[in-house]
Amino acid sequence: MAKKTFEDSLAQLESIVEALESGDLPLEKAIKTFEEGVRLSRFCFEKLDETEKKINLLLKDQDGTIRENTFFESGNEQEND
Repeated sequence: MAKKTFEDSLAQLESIVEALESGDLPLEKAIKTFEEGVRLSRFCFEKLDETEKKINLLLKDQDGTIRENTFFESGNEQEND
């Protein structure tokens, strides 16, 4: 079995939302589809949470404090004044 990826799960979740929004599913099928959507949503949330924790670890200074930087750290920041 192939490893589930965030991107695949998100695409599946988008398909589920479209199917549920169409209103064409019988009730039992809609409930099963909704349950699968909830599982995929939790999986995606967990992946995003893991990624955020990894990024925070990478951004820690030597003294252990997390420093927040803009995405464009190379001096190409655009000021919004």
